[in-house]
Amino acid sequence: MNTLSYKTVSANKNTVNKEWIVVDAEGEILGRLASQIAKVIRGKHKPTFTPHVDCGDNVIVINADKIKLTGNKLGDKVYVRYTGYPGGQRFVSPKELMAKHPERIIEKAVRGMLPKNRLGRELFRNLFVYAGPEHKHEAQNPKIVKF
Repeated sequence: MNTLSYKTVSANKNTVNKEWIVVDAEGEILGRLASQIAKVIRGKHKPTFTPHVDCGDNVIVINADKIKLTGNKLGDKVYVRYTGYPGGQRFVSPKELMAKHPERIIEKAVRGMLPKNRLGRELFRNLFVYAGPEHKHEAQNPKIVKF
């Protein structure tokens, strides 16, 4: 038996083929869209997936202001952050966040689905979210993908 013919191939930074894709968030449900985006950013949709390497694609999300939340989440859900000072716990609902920074809702959802380590922080840099239909990455020739 020739054991050299079926070695496990592990991707690295030089052998990874990264692509650019555009996702339209208009009318999509937040959690379902975020899980698909996280999977693509991580690279789990590729046969050459390697857990410790950034082998995913760069994702551009447009129309983030037209995302949908099911049920009463728009008013009941709470995003919590801490300023670092005593009594500095701050709360914001998705409704308030949509009014000021609609792109942050998708960013928070996707960031929560990525690994909580160095690799996860590096992977998050491959996500670009825009509130409107325009984006500034035309030079990368992104493909439009419908999840």
